[in-house]
Amino acid sequence: MSMSATELPKRSPLSKLVLRTVPNQWLVAGMDLLAISIAITLAFLFRFDGIISGQYARQILLLIPLLLLVKIPVFSFCGLYRGMFRYTSLADILAVLQAVVISSALVVTGLMMLNRFANLSRGVFVLDCILTFLLIAGNRTLIRCLYQYSRYGDGDRRLRPLFLCKDGARPVKRLVLIGAGNSAEKTLRETKENPRLPYQVVGLVDDDPKKQGLQIHGVPVLGPITALKAVVKQHRVDELLIAISTANSSQMQRIVDICSSTGVSYKILPGMHELIHGNVSLQTMREVDYKDLLGRPTVELEQDEIGRYLSGKTVLVTGAGGSIGSELCRQILKFEPEQLILLDAGEENLYNIQMELHHQHGFTDYLPVLGKIQNRSLLDELFALHKPSVVFHAAAYKHVPLVERNPWEAVFNNVFAVRNVIEASINHQVDRFVLVSTDKAVRPTNVMGATKRLTELLMLAYSQEHWDGSLCQGRRDWLQGVCKLKGGRKECRHNTTFMAVRFGNVLGSSGSVVPLFKRQIEKGGPVTVTHPEVTRYFMSIEEAAQLILQAGAMGQGGEIFILKMGQPVKIVDMARDLIRMTGKEPGRDIELSFTGLRPGEKLYEELITAGEGIVTTPHDKIMVLRGDGKSYALLEPLLSRLADHAQHHDAVAIKEVLTLLVPEYVADFAAPATIVREEDSARIAA
Repeated sequence: MSMSATELPKRSPLSKLVLRTVPNQWLVAGMDLLAISIAITLAFLFRFDGIISGQYARQILLLIPLLLLVKIPVFSFCGLYRGMFRYTSLADILAVLQAVVISSALVVTGLMMLNRFANLSRGVFVLDCILTFLLIAGNRTLIRCLYQYSRYGDGDRRLRPLFLCKDGARPVKRLVLIGAGNSAEKTLRETKENPRLPYQVVGLVDDDPKKQGLQIHGVPVLGPITALKAVVKQHRVDELLIAISTANSSQMQRIVDICSSTGVSYKILPGMHELIHGNVSLQTMREVDYKDLLGRPTVELEQDEIGRYLSGKTVLVTGAGGSIGSELCRQILKFEPEQLILLDAGEENLYNIQMELHHQHGFTDYLPVLGKIQNRSLLDELFALHKPSVVFHAAAYKHVPLVERNPWEAVFNNVFAVRNVIEASINHQVDRFVLVSTDKAVRPTNVMGATKRLTELLMLAYSQEHWDGSLCQGRRDWLQGVCKLKGGRKECRHNTTFMAVRFGNVLGSSGSVVPLFKRQIEKGGPVTVTHPEVTRYFMSIEEAAQLILQAGAMGQGGEIFILKMGQPVKIVDMARDLIRMTGKEPGRDIELSFTGLRPGEKLYEELITAGEGIVTTPHDKIMVLRGDGKSYALLEPLLSRLADHAQHHDAVAIKEVLTLLVPEYVADFAAPATIVREEDSARIAA
């Protein structure tokens, strides 16, 4: 009968004995009694060159009871008998050292007070302290070694590399770790301590010449990363694991290329920013993803500042089931909110994030709300009943070609629905409102970007601390809580701090090209790219969400925060990298096809417009600009026209009004729409 990779051999009689007796604290204490007696005897032997006269023998017999009476209680007080000895670690050894030093000091002090060390050798007690530590620590190390030996039946996996199942298959995969740092050390320790992991680490590779030839937990560093192909062949390696958390983009690209050339599968340990609790484990390893090639460093968050506005608060996330919204929810959990309100119009997305929070993260203080932000009465009742303190507005239509064909929906969802959420936040005294924006709002060439820029302008208009009466015309029924008559004129005040966060493309989001490219590669191609020169900024979902939270802590009111996106990436280069990561060659195994720019699409995206007055912030990944938006009184007449055209599904008129509201918007009036009337066609032709 063959044995699977995760099955273990039957335990030997020695293993059963160890498992029965090791947890017995009395046995360990008995071993310590013996060790203390042996230590003082050896100390006399070493001090007097192996010759113990009758006088010294009598001293030994008198000292042993004294040492036992002092040291065993001290050991117990220091917790030496409360541990699980099978898991003895460096911390336990340090505890032994502390207990031995304290007990020896007490013995020496007592003897000094009793007879001022008459006829006693001081050197004996120094040797006794050292020998007691070695023997007590050795006891615990021996127990751990015996237990670990027993778990494998035949000892450490390194001692049985040729052990085969009856069918000739290895019970474990032979693994090489790339990198010999902290992540690799933790991985090695896990493979040794967890016999159910189907891996045997046969070596490590690292480019640091000081590490080559050394060992970590008995596993050698076999050479530099460039020697990986030879290492794989020589040691019959089944799999590679990249265990480097600090590699930049070019370094990771080089490592992945070398791994691909070996012909064996390779995986990676996630970076620390992906792991909520920062735990490195073989259980978390995954396939290499394109975000690994970006090589972006871990985000440093001001935990105290973020916790100050999130901990113990009710937090509302709109679009909570989307890619950005759901990651925001995951990151917010770390700061222990009192309640998390999940608002989304998509039933499946809302259900998925609800189940994830409940079952994977063990968080139950959530409220799933299935509804649209266009529904003003729903928002009013929701805010009045649950009183959120912080709102993250991530709901938006963002697919450029779809929005270009259906511009009225962008107006409803990206403009007027956002106004509903802003006004609900003001009316119900929300502390902070964080708007998730996009780089497509900068000098937009499509409806999606223009509506997102208009959303920024709305946020800036509403962020003013004092409004005059003209601002509230047409909104009095909705802003009844903040608009009051003062000196014969209407004045509006609020205390909500508004800000926006603008960034580029997010890898893995529903609008990202990466999932599309992967599906095309799985089908054998071709991989379609719109233009050979098109470039975009990219960051991971985790990084984007973390920086949104950080910006939320920094806002004073009316800022547009801009996340530093690093270097822009050519989409065609991304496509080629993704093809190579599957072990195929672009142009030979998988074809690339250029389809032309889509309606409203730009070759290059920007994060700022010239003259916007961007400045740095204390955080090295966040910049800020203070918007010079228009007052609401100036926006209101055009917004009314925009709403009317959207109700009539007039794509051309919508774009005309958007150019008035957002002067930098370059509209594509010839872009096809799903509803086009004859008069619209005539206007476009004219």
